[in-house]
Amino acid sequence: MELYLDSANLQEIEKAFELGFLTGLTTTPTFMHKEGIEDVDSLILKLADIVPILQIEALGETAEEIYVEVKRQLDMGLDINKTVFKIPVSLEGVKACKMLRNKGMMVNVHLVYTLQQAYMAMEAGATYVCPLVGRLQDQGHDALDLVQQCVDAVNFYGYDTKIMFSSVRNAEHVRNGLNIGVHTITVP
Repeated sequence: MELYLDSANLQEIEKAFELGFLTGLTTTPTFMHKEGIEDVDSLILKLADIVPILQIEALGETAEEIYVEVKRQLDMGLDINKTVFKIPVSLEGVKACKMLRNKGMMVNVHLVYTLQQAYMAMEAGATYVCPLVGRLQDQGHDALDLVQQCVDAVNFYGYDTKIMFSSVRNAEHVRNGLNIGVHTITVP
């Protein structure tokens, strides 16, 4: 199973990766702004030198806009083999996922709230499908059941997709993810 740190705090990230067992880092501009970082691109490039795999957001209203943003990020100097582009689930998002996967890029379709959304992402070839467990539970949903259904779909249908247990709120969530058999967990 893969373990990703979910952070934008440079000192925390450097210390965590000294442990030697983390798969990678996932972060967002929102987290970066909370840390007082204004030059997001500079931090992304610095993080890419520190971590084995970096997951970053690639946003846009259309699949084409998302593709342009990914191209811009790669042109900054990111390594296609060490970068996962996080795209929110939507019809345009899964279309962009398919476009990027066809070009050999890794994609995390995130903000997944239903099995149907997860299915579309898996069919589009998503490297990762990311249900937000903590957020779903905050809204009163049975997030663990959704994650289990996603893991079952990958295992039953043989998708080449990893289910990423995210929006972890506590240590119990990590145990839940392990018991469900997720492929990846992100932890703060």
